[in-house]
Amino acid sequence: MPIYVYQCSDGPGCSLCGVGFEKLQKLNSEPLKCCPRCNRGVQKVIGAPNISAATPSLKEKDIEKKGFTQYRKLEKGVYEKTAGKGPDIIGDKD
Repeated sequence: MPIYVYQCSDGPGCSLCGVGFEKLQKLNSEPLKCCPRCNRGVQKVIGAPNISAATPSLKEKDIEKKGFTQYRKLEKGVYEKTAGKGPDIIGDKD
């Protein structure tokens, strides 16, 4: 079930709807029309979604298996390959 954010739509509102409040509702539930505390009109506020997903592994064997190349900095402008295909060392040309 998603969490919806509501805020007062007509005036400053009370301490609940004036700053906004969250309500856990089913997708097919009717949106709230009034603040549960002061009975003023409220509207849904669009907020950022909370999406969680599996974090990709950054282990050297996984990086190489996925077709990527990883380099580690040796010194300023010089990098050494730690995983994948490509040159063993890359760096700035003087």
